[in-house]
Amino acid sequence: MLCSVSRVRPLRYRATVYSRHLGFTRALLQNRRYSSYDSTLSNLKIGRHTRVIFQGFTGRQATANARESIEWGTKIVGGITPGREGEHLGLPVLPTVRKAMEVLKPDATGIYVAAHQATGAIEEAIEAEVPLIVAVAEHIPLHDLLRIHSILKTQSACRLVGANSPGIISAVGKCRIGFQPLPCFTPGRIGIVARSGTLSYETAGSTLRSGLGQSMCIGVGGDILPGTSLKEGLQVLLEDTDTKGVALVGEIGGDGELEAADLIRKYRSNTRNPKPIAALVGGVNAVPGRIMGHSGAFALPGEPSALTKIEALKAAGAVIVNHPSRFGPVLKSLLDGVTPTGAGVAASGTISQRRGMHTIARPPIPAQLRSHQKLGSQKRSIYLTQNVAFDLLRQRGVPIAESPNSGPQKLVAVTVNRSSRSPCIIASPTSDASEAKKFDFPYGPRGVQDIPIEAIAQHLQLNPSSAAPLGKVINELASLFTEKEAFLLETRIIETADAIELTAAHLGFDDAAFRSCARHADVQALRDLGAEDAAELSVEKEGIVYVKLREGNIGTLVNGAGLAMNTVDALADAGGRAANFLDTGGKATSETVRRSFEVILTDPRVKCIFVNIFGGLTRGDMIAEGVVMAFQSLRMTVPVVVRIRGTNEKEGQRIIAESGLALFAFDDFDEAAAKAIELADKGL
Repeated sequence: MLCSVSRVRPLRYRATVYSRHLGFTRALLQNRRYSSYDSTLSNLKIGRHTRVIFQGFTGRQATANARESIEWGTKIVGGITPGREGEHLGLPVLPTVRKAMEVLKPDATGIYVAAHQATGAIEEAIEAEVPLIVAVAEHIPLHDLLRIHSILKTQSACRLVGANSPGIISAVGKCRIGFQPLPCFTPGRIGIVARSGTLSYETAGSTLRSGLGQSMCIGVGGDILPGTSLKEGLQVLLEDTDTKGVALVGEIGGDGELEAADLIRKYRSNTRNPKPIAALVGGVNAVPGRIMGHSGAFALPGEPSALTKIEALKAAGAVIVNHPSRFGPVLKSLLDGVTPTGAGVAASGTISQRRGMHTIARPPIPAQLRSHQKLGSQKRSIYLTQNVAFDLLRQRGVPIAESPNSGPQKLVAVTVNRSSRSPCIIASPTSDASEAKKFDFPYGPRGVQDIPIEAIAQHLQLNPSSAAPLGKVINELASLFTEKEAFLLETRIIETADAIELTAAHLGFDDAAFRSCARHADVQALRDLGAEDAAELSVEKEGIVYVKLREGNIGTLVNGAGLAMNTVDALADAGGRAANFLDTGGKATSETVRRSFEVILTDPRVKCIFVNIFGGLTRGDMIAEGVVMAFQSLRMTVPVVVRIRGTNEKEGQRIIAESGLALFAFDDFDEAAAKAIELADKGL
C-alpha cells in the first residue's frame, strides 16, 4: 500500500463551496467548530426508530419503493419534491429538505433522483443537516463527489452512504433506505457490508437459506469515492449487538479491503470472543486497465490486486469464500464452532485463483508505458491516444521530450486518494509505483496552490533546481485534472539540465461528466473510437458493459457488475474459461438479454453461454421468459446454461426446463458451472 501524505485544512476554516446546481452556497455555518466526519459513523445505526424521508418522493421509482418499504415496516414520514406541497401516499410532500427537517424531523433521507440532479440533492441534505443521506444514483460525476467530500470533511452532522449504492437495510429493525429485494431479508444474526449490490443480495439469500437471516446490510456501493467505506461499514457491524457474524464483500479498486483487514486483525487480537467473519473479493481475473462495470472497479497506480486483498483478509483471520452462495453455510459452521471446509473456502493456505485474463482488443499502450503495464492503463470510456494527449499538454505549455530514452524515467500522476477522498499526486522516483507516495491536496480551483511541490521533488530525488519546473508541470496537470474532470493523468517524466519533460502520458477523463451532465463535449470529441472494440461499443449505449477476455470458450451474461466479476472468477476456480465479462447493468429484461446474446455470439470462440442471474428487483420468472424469447428470436444453436436464484426462482427454473430448447436450468452455482464447462469443452 502506498505511503500517503495528507494535506488537510484546519476544521475551523470558513467554507464556501461552489455548486453547479445551487450556485454559491454557504455549505457550513460560519465560525462553528466541527469534529471530524468520523464522528458521524453512528448515524448508520438505523432501525424501527428511524424517521425516513425521500427526495424525489413523487417520482415513479421513489413511489414504488416507498410503498413497498412502508408495507415492510419502514417509518417513512414524508418527502420532498421541489416547488410542491401537499400529500403523496397519504404523507406530507414539502418543497425543500430544510422545511422537511423543521416539520418532519427525519433521521435519514433516501435520494431518488437522476445522476444530474443527485449532487444538488446531496448538498441540500447536507445543508439541512440530515443525519443519514443515502444516494442510490449511479453515474454521478467523480468531481461532483470530490466536491461533496470536501464539504463532508468539515462537518459532524451528516453521514453519506453511496453514491451508486443499493442502500442500507436493517432486517431486525425493519428499516430499508434503498432498493434491496425484501424477499431476501429476514431478521437474523448476520451483518453484511458490500461494495456490490447483486453480491450483497446473493449473500443475503445464502444466509436466509442457511437459517441465519440478517441483522443489517450496508451497501457501501461501487463508486470510486463512496461516502462510507468498507472498513467503516465493518466497524459498525462489529459494534452492533444484533450482529453475531459478518459477511464482507469487496472487489478490485482502492485499499478498502486492506484497511478492513487491518481492522479485523486489531479486533480479533483485542476481543475475547470475536465474531466470525467471512469475506469475498471479486475481480481476481479482471482485465488490467479496464473498469469492470462499477465506476470504482479498477486499480489506480500502486493499488493492490484482488489476490493481495484476499491474502490480507485471510491473514487477518477472515475465512475466504469464492462465491456468495457459500456465505450462509460457512458462517453457520463458524457460529456452531466448526471449521468450514469444502470447495471455494479457505481459512488458511491459498484458494486456487487463475491469473492471466487480458483483453483481446484494447486501446494501444504507448511504448514508453508498455514496460510498466502492471500499473494498469486505466480507461473510463474517454481514453486519449499518446499523440492526442501530448498535443493537449503542449497547448498548456507542458514540455514534451523529443526522445523517450533521454534519461531515467519517474512516475508522476494526478488522481484520487480513495482512502482520504481527496485528489492527490502520486510520485515515484522510479518508472513504476513500487516506491510511490501519495500527496493529497484540497479539491477546488485553489487547491493547486497547496500541492507540496518541494516534498514531491525531494521524493522524486530531483535536484533542488528542478523543483520550480516540476511545479509548473504538476500545476498544469492538476489544473487539467480539475478543469476537464479527469480521473487519472498518469505520466513519466525525465529531468534535464533546465526542465522537467514528459516522455509518456496516459490520460483518462470521467465519462459520467458528459453522459450525466453534458459537460466537456470537447474532451469527449477527442475519444478515438477506432482504437476500441466494435462489439463492446455496439452495446455501450444500452448500458451493457461487455469486455472480451483473451482466453475462453464460455460466454457469460450476468446482471450486476460485482456478480459478473465473481462469475468469471468462480468459473476459473471450477476449471472453466470465460470468454467475456458482461454486466447487463442491473437489468435482465428480454431486450437486454437478447442484445447480450447477440454481442456474445459475435465471438466465434463461444461454445456455451452461462447466464447467471440473481433475481432481486427483477423476478426470476420474468428473467426466464426473457431468456426463452431471446433464444427463440435469435434461433440460437449454442447451448445455454441458466442459473436463476432469488425472487420466483422455482418458477423461473420451471420455465427454462419446460421450454424444449437447448437450455439447462440450475439453482446451484457449482452444478451450473460444471454443466457449462462440460458443454463448452464438447463444443471444441
